Amino acid sequence: MGVSVLRKPIVAIIGRINVGKSTLFNRITKKRTAIVENEPGITRDRIYAECEWRGKQFTLVDTGGVDFIKREEMQKKITVQTELAIEEADLIILLVDIKEGINPDDFKVAKAIREKNKTSILVANKGDVKGSELKLYEFYELGFGDPYIISAEHGLNVDDLLDRIVSCISEVGVEPEEEEDIIKVSILGKPNVGKSSLLNRILGEDRIIVSEHPGTTRDAIEIIFKHDSLKLIFIDTAGLRDKAKPKEDVEYYSTLRTFEAVNNSDIVLLILDSTQGVSMQDKKIANYIQKERKACIIILNKFDLIKDNIDRKLFIDEIRYELSFLKKSPIIMTSAITGYNIDKIISKIKEVALQYSKKIPTSVLNAFIREVISKNPPKYLRGNTLKIRYATQTGIKPPKFLLFVNNPKLMYTSYHRYLENNIYKAFGFEGSPVVINLAKKRREKETV
Repeated sequence: MGVSVLRKPIVAIIGRINVGKSTLFNRITKKRTAIVENEPGITRDRIYAECEWRGKQFTLVDTGGVDFIKREEMQKKITVQTELAIEEADLIILLVDIKEGINPDDFKVAKAIREKNKTSILVANKGDVKGSELKLYEFYELGFGDPYIISAEHGLNVDDLLDRIVSCISEVGVEPEEEEDIIKVSILGKPNVGKSSLLNRILGEDRIIVSEHPGTTRDAIEIIFKHDSLKLIFIDTAGLRDKAKPKEDVEYYSTLRTFEAVNNSDIVLLILDSTQGVSMQDKKIANYIQKERKACIIILNKFDLIKDNIDRKLFIDEIRYELSFLKKSPIIMTSAITGYNIDKIISKIKEVALQYSKKIPTSVLNAFIREVISKNPPKYLRGNTLKIRYATQTGIKPPKFLLFVNNPKLMYTSYHRYLENNIYKAFGFEGSPVVINLAKKRREKETV
């Protein structure tokens, strides 16, 4: 049964291109969540972060820069994402550039905000530049009252702005909601395998900007999705390219965000392109997932392009062989374009999340150890034989087991693998790694 809690107010930073929205977002969140570069248009999707100021919590949203003049497909999608952010926000920060002065796009952004009748704060960024106050009067034409002058880069007056934000959201009425169990799911894969398209299919809306050009997603983008009593936080990541060291700063930070997303996840969806099979880069990504001990589901996307021309069982066997170190990871064949098998992903995430958090009673575990030892005792090694005296589970996410033995050095690789395989066979743990640690037990009284 969920607990009734108040939904956090949503504060969205809105503005045209290159006024410093991501810099302000990072200044408030106190970490480099959004990628910031001098190149305009880096932020493309909505990026969310949980914030707190003077005991008041709120959700901050960074948006892509709006450019009403450009007609490119990408810019149109960014504008749509900004309009959605305005729609869902409880408070809007309209950010302008005091250094450059007012721009025709500022009027259009202001008009879009007014049409939604949203509570707003006008903020003039780059106020540390000498003489910039001379252009301040221009922004009164926007009809949002006195602008707050700040420098997001240097932190000038940002604390005062936060005080104003807290004051505004304290007046915003928010409905209580049920607090659910939360599963964090990151989506990994090479560029252009359909990660964002697949996530949009799961969500049932075009929440992530999708383009035919690879590398559209730059940031790791968190999206909350509620399914029955379960809350899923999907983290859409930038495609990991096959490079030892990315050359561009943007790509370098995108890669860091991707690795951080994996570290903060419970489950990873590893997206492969069915038409290409398993590449060396896919193996590197899978190896990182295994190294971080994360639960994993393998998604073979674009399956609609090959499903009539292959032996499915043979195809899956080949994938398992190539990714053999991802033990027991379920495989789902999907198509983000047609929606094929998309409905299976959520149910499989639930199943794997349960396996990743499964706890085996100590009595059951020790009875199991006795049985597998009786079927295949350890061999004589280095003048002695391994004796497993006691076993217990010491953790979950991933499941961790500690075996107390007479001498850890007597555990050899094949027997370790034998125990691991039998744990999977007896207890499931589908999609979840299993960790077996050893400790020396000096007392001889307890035996399995």
